[in-house]
Amino acid sequence: MDNISGRIRSIDAFRAVTMLLMIFVNDMDSMQHIPKWIQHADETDDALGFADIIFPAFLFIVGLSIPFAFQKRASHGDNRIPLRIITRSFLLILAGFFLANVDIYNTKSALLSRPVWESLMIISFFFIMLDYRKEASAWGRYLQGFGILLLGILSAIYKSNDPVHPWLHFTWWEILGLIGWSYLVCAFIYHWSKGSVWIQVIAWLFFVLFNLDFHAGWLDFLEPVSKHVWIAGNGAMQAFTMAGVSVAVLYIHLEEKKNLKLFFTGMIVTAVILLNIGFIVRDITGGISKSNDSPAWVLICTAICLVVYAAFVFIVDIRGKYNWFKFAEPAGAGAFTCYMVAALYYPLHVLARLDLPEYLDEGTGGLIKALIFAFAVVWVTALLKKINIRLKI
Repeated sequence: MDNISGRIRSIDAFRAVTMLLMIFVNDMDSMQHIPKWIQHADETDDALGFADIIFPAFLFIVGLSIPFAFQKRASHGDNRIPLRIITRSFLLILAGFFLANVDIYNTKSALLSRPVWESLMIISFFFIMLDYRKEASAWGRYLQGFGILLLGILSAIYKSNDPVHPWLHFTWWEILGLIGWSYLVCAFIYHWSKGSVWIQVIAWLFFVLFNLDFHAGWLDFLEPVSKHVWIAGNGAMQAFTMAGVSVAVLYIHLEEKKNLKLFFTGMIVTAVILLNIGFIVRDITGGISKSNDSPAWVLICTAICLVVYAAFVFIVDIRGKYNWFKFAEPAGAGAFTCYMVAALYYPLHVLARLDLPEYLDEGTGGLIKALIFAFAVVWVTALLKKINIRLKI
């Protein structure tokens, strides 16, 4: 822990590296002739690609951050945590909703072309979510109002290519929406339970079982409950996030007792157990599949997250090597900004009609380009922060 800022540097480093990798795998998602192991596994494959691990890791980090963020707010006398949870979740879900509708935008019948509409929509969220300083609060209200007005106008002129639903409508929650729903559920569980270790663990196990039942139908006793927790989807996203919450609460408890050695033992033993269970259920619940949120995917990815985070704790918190990860620091400190900067690039790229050489869109050249792009987004995020442009949710 950083004694000056009260931050858990291992979480900052883990988030920064994960965000950098998220930008990287998203950029290479549609490339051809790249190693299969680094891609998302196909929907029908019983496999786990490197890209399939990144989003679970980010959800795990969302959970890791909740106890520390809430403790910090409570220490400052902030009693508006429930409002904060609702507001943050709503903004994430709203942004995800609009980003998901980009994929079904009908350029032929709409007033604006898709890249123009998409770029203006993302810019409107920049105005809405900018971290306005107190000394500029009046300007902040005007600029936020402009962002809301712009988003309203863009909503009014939106046209879908779905004849049944010609306007904005639900298709899927997109990455931001999935994070928003998961955060909403897990943050309230932590808040209402006052951070009890056992309640976090029980909640995590519940969502693991919920996901297992969704795919295998083994746990009929959960059916009455399932009808009332539809917000959890199939439980996979909340399982990752509650695993992070549970680990953070355990970390806090053991650090207070100066017994982090037990923390590492717990992480490794739990990871081994989850890995074995994951492979046991693999053959009877649809294999390992990110596309289907299969139980094997949830359990194996959680095991990987536990081991990786334990490594970050050892390297950063124990050995004090946070500087090893400074290259990605802006991606951790401004993860949402980083994500939206990357999202804004694509429509602007189309509008600018920048045609890259073919060798940069496939194979080794494509992977190098995706890696350079990820670092460029991190650099732009750092530059924006220097001029006080940072998105806050």
